[in-house]
Amino acid sequence: MSFFRDLNLSAATAGFVAVLVGFTSSVAIVFQAAQAFGATPELITSWMWALGLGMGLCSAIPSLLWKQPVMVAWSTPGAAVLATAGLAGGFTMPQAVGAFMASAVLIALAGATGWFERIMNRIPMALASALLAGVLARFGLQAFAAAQTALPLVLLMLLAYLLGRRLLPRYAVPLSLGVAVVYVLVRGQFNAGALTLEWARPVFTAPEFTLSAFVSLALPLFIVTMASQNLPGMVAIRAAGYDMPISKIITMTGVVTLVLAPFGAFALNLSAITAAICMGEEAHPDKKKRYTAAVACGAIYVLIGLFGAAVTGLLIAFPKELVLAIAGLALLGSIGGGLHAALRDDSHREAALITFLVTLSGVVIAGIGSAFWGVVAGALALFVQQYRAQKTDTP
Repeated sequence: MSFFRDLNLSAATAGFVAVLVGFTSSVAIVFQAAQAFGATPELITSWMWALGLGMGLCSAIPSLLWKQPVMVAWSTPGAAVLATAGLAGGFTMPQAVGAFMASAVLIALAGATGWFERIMNRIPMALASALLAGVLARFGLQAFAAAQTALPLVLLMLLAYLLGRRLLPRYAVPLSLGVAVVYVLVRGQFNAGALTLEWARPVFTAPEFTLSAFVSLALPLFIVTMASQNLPGMVAIRAAGYDMPISKIITMTGVVTLVLAPFGAFALNLSAITAAICMGEEAHPDKKKRYTAAVACGAIYVLIGLFGAAVTGLLIAFPKELVLAIAGLALLGSIGGGLHAALRDDSHREAALITFLVTLSGVVIAGIGSAFWGVVAGALALFVQQYRAQKTDTP
Protein backbone atom coordinates (compact mmCIF):
# COMPACT_ATOMS: atom_id res chain seq x y z
CA MET A 1 0.00 0.00 0.00
CA SER A 2 1.42 3.38 -1.03
CA PHE A 3 0.48 4.97 2.28
CA PHE A 4 2.98 2.89 4.23
CA ARG A 5 5.67 3.58 1.64
CA ASP A 6 5.03 7.33 1.92
CA LEU A 7 4.82 7.41 5.72
CA ASN A 8 7.91 8.35 7.72
CA LEU A 9 8.74 9.22 11.32
CA SER A 10 8.32 12.97 10.91
CA ALA A 11 4.85 12.55 9.35
CA ALA A 12 3.71 10.17 12.08
CA THR A 13 5.05 12.54 14.72
CA ALA A 14 3.31 15.50 13.08
CA GLY A 15 0.03 13.58 13.26
CA PHE A 16 0.56 12.84 16.95
CA VAL A 17 1.58 16.42 17.73
CA ALA A 18 -1.50 17.68 15.89
CA VAL A 19 -3.73 15.52 18.07
CA LEU A 20 -1.82 16.43 21.23
CA VAL A 21 -2.14 20.13 20.50
CA GLY A 22 -5.69 20.15 19.16
CA PHE A 23 -7.07 17.87 21.84
CA THR A 24 -5.39 18.97 25.04
CA SER A 25 -5.68 22.68 24.27
CA SER A 26 -9.47 22.65 24.10
CA VAL A 27 -10.88 19.41 25.52
CA ALA A 28 -11.70 21.23 28.79
CA ILE A 29 -13.94 23.64 26.85
CA VAL A 30 -15.77 20.71 25.26
CA PHE A 31 -16.30 19.19 28.71
CA GLN A 32 -17.72 22.51 29.92
CA ALA A 33 -20.06 22.68 26.93
CA ALA A 34 -21.38 19.19 27.63
CA GLN A 35 -21.83 19.94 31.32
CA ALA A 36 -23.73 23.14 30.50
CA PHE A 37 -26.52 20.93 29.16
CA GLY A 38 -26.45 18.61 32.16
CA ALA A 39 -24.33 15.85 30.61
CA THR A 40 -23.54 12.83 32.76
CA PRO A 41 -20.08 11.19 32.62
CA GLU A 42 -21.57 8.63 30.23
CA LEU A 43 -22.78 11.39 27.92
CA ILE A 44 -19.42 13.17 28.02
CA THR A 45 -17.73 9.91 27.01
CA SER A 46 -20.26 9.61 24.18
CA TRP A 47 -19.33 13.12 23.04
CA MET A 48 -15.68 12.03 22.86
CA TRP A 49 -16.71 8.94 20.90
CA ALA A 50 -18.71 10.94 18.35
CA LEU A 51 -16.16 13.75 18.00
CA GLY A 52 -13.21 11.37 17.78
CA LEU A 53 -14.81 9.23 15.08
CA GLY A 54 -16.09 12.26 13.19
CA MET A 55 -12.75 14.08 13.15
CA GLY A 56 -10.78 10.91 12.50
CA LEU A 57 -12.82 9.59 9.59
CA CYS A 58 -13.28 13.03 7.99
CA SER A 59 -9.50 13.54 8.12
CA ALA A 60 -8.18 10.07 7.24
CA ILE A 61 -10.53 8.90 4.47
CA PRO A 62 -10.42 12.02 2.22
CA SER A 63 -6.67 12.30 2.78
CA LEU A 64 -6.19 8.73 1.55
CA LEU A 65 -8.50 9.22 -1.42
CA TRP A 66 -7.13 12.59 -2.58
CA LYS A 67 -3.52 12.13 -1.40
CA GLN A 68 -3.73 15.55 0.22
CA PRO A 69 -3.74 16.42 3.95
CA VAL A 70 -7.40 17.03 4.82
CA MET A 71 -7.61 18.13 8.45
CA VAL A 72 -10.92 18.27 10.32
CA ALA A 73 -11.39 19.25 13.97
CA TRP A 74 -14.13 20.17 16.39
CA SER A 75 -15.18 23.79 16.72
CA THR A 76 -13.39 25.13 19.79
CA PRO A 77 -15.06 28.59 19.65
CA GLY A 78 -18.32 26.78 19.02
CA ALA A 79 -17.83 24.81 22.23
CA ALA A 80 -17.13 28.06 24.07
CA VAL A 81 -20.34 29.58 22.71
CA LEU A 82 -22.31 26.49 23.74
CA ALA A 83 -20.80 26.48 27.24
CA THR A 84 -21.86 30.09 27.77
CA ALA A 85 -25.27 29.97 26.07
CA GLY A 86 -26.13 26.60 27.61
CA LEU A 87 -25.72 27.88 31.15
CA ALA A 88 -27.46 31.18 30.45
CA GLY A 89 -30.43 29.70 28.61
CA GLY A 90 -31.04 26.60 30.68
CA PHE A 91 -31.36 24.36 27.61
CA THR A 92 -31.69 20.60 27.92
CA MET A 93 -29.50 18.08 26.14
CA PRO A 94 -32.27 17.13 23.63
CA GLN A 95 -32.71 20.82 22.76
CA ALA A 96 -28.95 21.18 22.36
CA VAL A 97 -28.81 18.17 20.05
CA GLY A 98 -31.59 19.70 17.96
CA ALA A 99 -29.51 22.88 17.69
CA PHE A 100 -26.42 20.86 16.69
CA MET A 101 -28.39 19.27 13.88
CA ALA A 102 -29.82 22.59 12.69
CA SER A 103 -26.35 24.13 12.62
CA ALA A 104 -25.03 21.08 10.73
CA VAL A 105 -27.69 21.55 8.05
CA LEU A 106 -26.67 25.20 7.62
CA ILE A 107 -22.98 24.21 7.31
CA ALA A 108 -23.80 21.52 4.75
CA LEU A 109 -25.82 24.04 2.73
CA ALA A 110 -22.96 26.56 2.87
CA GLY A 111 -20.70 23.94 1.36
CA ALA A 112 -23.17 22.51 -1.16
CA THR A 113 -24.04 25.94 -2.59
CA GLY A 114 -20.39 26.96 -2.76
CA TRP A 115 -21.03 30.49 -1.48
CA PHE A 116 -18.43 30.29 1.28
CA GLU A 117 -15.64 29.28 -1.11
CA ARG A 118 -16.63 31.99 -3.58
CA ILE A 119 -16.32 34.65 -0.87
CA MET A 120 -12.97 33.29 0.25
CA ASN A 121 -11.60 33.37 -3.30
CA ARG A 122 -12.00 37.15 -3.32
CA ILE A 123 -9.68 37.69 -0.33
CA PRO A 124 -6.17 38.78 -1.46
CA MET A 125 -3.41 36.28 -0.67
CA ALA A 126 -1.54 38.86 1.43
CA LEU A 127 -4.53 39.24 3.78
CA ALA A 128 -5.13 35.49 3.85
CA SER A 129 -1.48 34.85 4.75
CA ALA A 130 -1.61 37.52 7.45
CA LEU A 131 -4.75 35.92 8.85
CA LEU A 132 -3.06 32.52 9.06
CA ALA A 133 0.08 34.02 10.63
CA GLY A 134 -2.05 35.81 13.23
CA VAL A 135 -3.93 32.64 14.14
CA LEU A 136 -0.73 30.61 14.46
CA ALA A 137 1.39 33.30 16.15
CA ARG A 138 -0.68 33.04 19.33
CA PHE A 139 0.61 29.51 19.73
CA GLY A 140 4.15 30.68 19.09
CA LEU A 141 3.82 33.26 21.86
CA GLN A 142 2.34 30.72 24.25
CA ALA A 143 5.26 28.37 23.61
CA PHE A 144 7.75 30.84 25.04
CA ALA A 145 5.35 32.18 27.67
CA ALA A 146 5.32 28.62 29.06
CA ALA A 147 8.90 29.24 30.16
CA GLN A 148 7.50 31.30 33.06
CA THR A 149 6.28 28.12 34.75
CA ALA A 150 8.53 25.45 33.20
CA LEU A 151 11.77 27.16 32.19
CA PRO A 152 14.03 24.05 32.15
CA LEU A 153 11.56 22.06 30.05
CA VAL A 154 11.02 24.84 27.48
CA LEU A 155 14.73 25.61 27.20
CA LEU A 156 15.54 21.92 26.76
CA MET A 157 12.90 21.58 24.03
CA LEU A 158 14.15 24.73 22.27
CA LEU A 159 17.75 23.52 22.39
CA ALA A 160 16.74 20.10 21.05
CA TYR A 161 14.76 21.75 18.26
CA LEU A 162 17.62 24.06 17.24
CA LEU A 163 20.14 21.21 17.26
CA GLY A 164 17.69 19.14 15.26
CA ARG A 165 17.32 21.91 12.68
CA ARG A 166 21.11 22.03 12.40
CA LEU A 167 21.85 18.31 12.29
CA LEU A 168 18.58 16.52 11.37
CA PRO A 169 16.19 19.12 9.91
CA ARG A 170 13.50 16.57 9.04
CA TYR A 171 13.32 15.31 12.62
CA ALA A 172 13.67 18.52 14.63
CA VAL A 173 10.12 18.38 16.01
CA PRO A 174 10.17 14.62 16.80
CA LEU A 175 13.52 15.09 18.54
CA SER A 176 12.19 17.97 20.63
CA LEU A 177 9.09 15.99 21.56
CA GLY A 178 11.09 12.89 22.45
CA VAL A 179 13.48 14.84 24.67
CA ALA A 180 10.52 16.51 26.39
CA VAL A 181 8.77 13.19 27.08
CA VAL A 182 11.92 11.69 28.56
CA TYR A 183 12.42 14.77 30.74
CA VAL A 184 8.82 14.66 31.97
CA LEU A 185 9.06 10.95 32.80
CA VAL A 186 12.37 11.34 34.63
CA ARG A 187 11.07 14.30 36.61
CA GLY A 188 7.88 12.46 37.54
CA GLN A 189 5.69 15.10 35.90
CA PHE A 190 3.63 12.61 33.90
CA ASN A 191 0.19 12.36 35.53
CA ALA A 192 -0.34 8.61 35.39
CA GLY A 193 -3.42 9.00 37.58
CA ALA A 194 -5.29 10.43 34.58
CA LEU A 195 -5.06 7.06 32.79
CA THR A 196 -8.07 4.76 32.76
CA LEU A 197 -8.83 1.67 30.67
CA GLU A 198 -12.34 1.48 29.27
CA TRP A 199 -14.16 1.49 25.96
CA ALA A 200 -16.32 4.43 24.99
CA ARG A 201 -20.02 3.69 24.65
CA PRO A 202 -22.17 5.92 22.43
CA VAL A 203 -25.36 7.25 24.02
CA PHE A 204 -28.18 8.33 21.71
CA THR A 205 -30.10 11.49 22.61
CA ALA A 206 -33.30 12.17 20.67
CA PRO A 207 -33.31 15.76 19.37
CA GLU A 208 -35.85 18.37 20.37
CA PHE A 209 -36.25 21.31 18.01
CA THR A 210 -37.22 24.68 19.51
CA LEU A 211 -37.07 28.21 18.16
CA SER A 212 -35.21 29.52 21.20
CA ALA A 213 -32.50 26.86 20.86
CA PHE A 214 -32.19 27.61 17.15
CA VAL A 215 -31.71 31.34 17.77
CA SER A 216 -29.55 31.04 20.91
CA LEU A 217 -27.50 27.94 20.03
CA ALA A 218 -27.72 26.89 16.37
CA LEU A 219 -27.17 30.26 14.69
CA PRO A 220 -24.25 31.37 16.92
CA LEU A 221 -22.68 27.92 16.55
CA PHE A 222 -22.97 28.12 12.76
CA ILE A 223 -21.58 31.66 12.56
CA VAL A 224 -18.54 31.13 14.79
CA THR A 225 -17.76 27.78 13.15
CA MET A 226 -17.74 29.32 9.68
CA ALA A 227 -15.99 32.56 10.65
CA SER A 228 -13.54 31.38 13.30
CA GLN A 229 -12.80 27.83 12.11
CA ASN A 230 -13.60 27.21 8.44
CA LEU A 231 -12.26 30.62 7.38
CA PRO A 232 -8.70 30.16 8.78
CA GLY A 233 -8.87 26.47 7.88
CA MET A 234 -9.38 27.30 4.22
CA VAL A 235 -6.58 29.87 4.41
CA ALA A 236 -4.23 27.23 5.83
CA ILE A 237 -4.98 24.94 2.89
CA ARG A 238 -4.39 27.67 0.32
CA ALA A 239 -1.24 28.92 2.07
CA ALA A 240 0.22 25.41 1.98
CA GLY A 241 -0.33 25.32 -1.78
CA TYR A 242 -2.99 22.62 -1.92
CA ASP A 243 -5.93 22.69 -4.31
CA MET A 244 -8.72 20.86 -2.52
CA PRO A 245 -12.49 20.84 -3.13
CA ILE A 246 -13.19 23.07 -0.14
CA SER A 247 -16.94 23.15 -0.65
CA LYS A 248 -17.12 19.35 -0.71
CA ILE A 249 -15.12 19.12 2.52
CA ILE A 250 -17.36 21.64 4.28
CA THR A 251 -20.44 19.78 3.02
CA MET A 252 -18.94 16.55 4.35
CA THR A 253 -18.33 18.05 7.80
CA GLY A 254 -21.93 19.26 7.91
CA VAL A 255 -23.37 15.88 6.92
CA VAL A 256 -21.17 13.92 9.34
CA THR A 257 -22.04 16.34 12.14
CA LEU A 258 -25.74 15.84 11.35
CA VAL A 259 -25.37 12.05 11.63
CA LEU A 260 -23.28 12.08 14.82
CA ALA A 261 -25.01 15.01 16.57
CA PRO A 262 -27.38 12.76 18.60
CA PHE A 263 -24.26 11.18 20.13
CA GLY A 264 -22.53 14.48 20.96
CA ALA A 265 -20.78 15.77 17.80
CA PHE A 266 -21.75 19.43 18.09
CA ALA A 267 -19.71 20.83 15.15
CA LEU A 268 -16.96 19.56 12.84
CA ASN A 269 -15.01 21.92 10.60
CA LEU A 270 -11.76 22.60 8.77
CA SER A 271 -8.77 22.86 11.05
CA ALA A 272 -6.18 25.65 10.92
CA ILE A 273 -3.72 25.03 13.76
CA THR A 274 -3.38 21.27 13.38
CA ALA A 275 -3.56 21.62 9.59
CA ALA A 276 -0.50 23.87 9.64
CA ILE A 277 1.36 21.22 11.64
CA CYS A 278 0.55 18.45 9.15
CA MET A 279 0.93 20.56 5.99
CA GLY A 280 4.33 22.10 6.76
CA GLU A 281 7.78 20.95 5.67
CA GLU A 282 8.40 19.55 9.14
CA ALA A 283 5.73 16.90 8.48
CA HIS A 284 7.39 15.61 5.30
CA PRO A 285 9.94 17.08 2.89
CA ASP A 286 7.81 15.88 -0.04
CA LYS A 287 4.62 17.94 -0.31
CA LYS A 288 2.86 15.06 -2.08
CA LYS A 289 3.41 12.76 0.89
CA ARG A 290 2.24 15.03 3.70
CA TYR A 291 -1.19 13.46 3.47
CA THR A 292 0.26 10.65 5.58
CA ALA A 293 0.48 13.02 8.56
CA ALA A 294 -3.24 13.79 8.24
CA VAL A 295 -4.05 10.07 7.99
CA ALA A 296 -1.97 9.39 11.12
CA CYS A 297 -3.77 12.21 12.90
CA GLY A 298 -7.14 10.82 11.81
CA ALA A 299 -6.25 7.33 12.99
CA ILE A 300 -5.33 8.64 16.43
CA TYR A 301 -8.60 10.58 16.59
CA VAL A 302 -10.49 7.37 15.83
CA LEU A 303 -8.63 5.65 18.68
CA ILE A 304 -9.66 8.51 20.96
CA GLY A 305 -13.24 7.91 19.94
CA LEU A 306 -13.11 4.15 20.46
CA PHE A 307 -11.16 4.15 23.71
CA GLY A 308 -12.69 7.35 25.03
CA ALA A 309 -11.48 8.05 28.54
CA ALA A 310 -8.35 5.91 28.15
CA VAL A 311 -6.80 7.94 25.34
CA THR A 312 -8.18 11.19 26.75
CA GLY A 313 -6.36 10.48 30.00
CA LEU A 314 -3.12 9.69 28.15
CA LEU A 315 -3.14 12.99 26.28
CA ILE A 316 -4.02 15.18 29.23
CA ALA A 317 -1.43 13.43 31.41
CA PHE A 318 1.32 15.52 29.80
CA PRO A 319 2.13 18.89 31.41
CA LYS A 320 0.40 21.78 29.66
CA GLU A 321 3.77 23.50 29.14
CA LEU A 322 4.95 20.58 27.00
CA VAL A 323 1.86 20.90 24.81
CA LEU A 324 2.25 24.66 24.42
CA ALA A 325 5.95 24.43 23.64
CA ILE A 326 5.73 21.66 21.06
CA ALA A 327 2.85 23.47 19.33
CA GLY A 328 4.85 26.68 19.02
CA LEU A 329 7.97 24.90 17.78
CA ALA A 330 6.03 22.83 15.24
CA LEU A 331 4.40 25.99 13.85
CA LEU A 332 7.50 28.19 13.54
CA GLY A 333 7.91 27.44 9.83
CA SER A 334 4.26 28.13 9.04
CA ILE A 335 4.30 31.39 11.01
CA GLY A 336 7.41 32.60 9.20
CA GLY A 337 6.04 31.58 5.82
CA GLY A 338 2.76 33.35 6.46
CA LEU A 339 4.45 36.58 7.53
CA HIS A 340 6.76 36.48 4.50
CA ALA A 341 3.86 36.06 2.08
CA ALA A 342 1.81 38.72 3.88
CA LEU A 343 4.42 41.49 3.96
CA ARG A 344 6.40 41.06 0.74
CA ASP A 345 3.96 43.12 -1.40
CA ASP A 346 4.33 46.86 -0.65
CA SER A 347 0.83 47.70 -1.87
CA HIS A 348 -0.79 45.25 0.58
CA ARG A 349 1.69 45.49 3.46
CA GLU A 350 -0.23 47.83 5.81
CA ALA A 351 -3.55 46.07 5.27
CA ALA A 352 -1.89 42.71 5.85
CA LEU A 353 -0.20 43.99 9.00
CA ILE A 354 -3.57 45.22 10.33
CA THR A 355 -5.09 41.82 9.55
CA PHE A 356 -2.24 40.11 11.39
CA LEU A 357 -2.47 42.31 14.50
CA VAL A 358 -6.26 42.17 14.81
CA THR A 359 -6.19 38.39 14.40
CA LEU A 360 -3.34 38.05 16.88
CA SER A 361 -5.19 40.20 19.43
CA GLY A 362 -7.77 37.46 20.03
CA VAL A 363 -10.58 40.03 20.23
CA VAL A 364 -14.10 38.63 20.29
CA ILE A 365 -16.96 40.87 19.15
CA ALA A 366 -20.59 39.71 19.09
CA GLY A 367 -19.38 36.20 19.86
CA ILE A 368 -17.28 36.04 16.67
CA GLY A 369 -13.54 35.47 16.97
CA SER A 370 -10.63 37.58 15.84
CA ALA A 371 -9.98 35.61 12.63
CA PHE A 372 -13.14 37.05 11.09
CA TRP A 373 -12.54 40.58 12.36
CA GLY A 374 -8.94 40.46 11.16
CA VAL A 375 -10.15 39.90 7.61
CA VAL A 376 -12.78 42.64 7.98
CA ALA A 377 -10.22 45.14 9.29
CA GLY A 378 -7.67 44.27 6.62
CA ALA A 379 -10.22 44.43 3.81
CA LEU A 380 -11.45 47.82 5.06
CA ALA A 381 -7.87 49.14 5.21
CA LEU A 382 -7.15 47.85 1.70
CA PHE A 383 -10.34 49.42 0.34
CA VAL A 384 -9.56 52.82 1.86
CA GLN A 385 -5.98 52.75 0.55
CA GLN A 386 -6.94 51.69 -2.95
CA TYR A 387 -9.88 54.08 -3.12
CA ARG A 388 -7.67 56.98 -2.04
CA ALA A 389 -5.04 56.04 -4.62
CA GLN A 390 -7.63 55.86 -7.37
CA LYS A 391 -9.04 59.27 -6.43
CA THR A 392 -5.55 60.76 -6.39
CA ASP A 393 -4.73 59.35 -9.83
CA THR A 394 -7.96 60.70 -11.32
CA PRO A 395 -7.34 64.01 -13.24
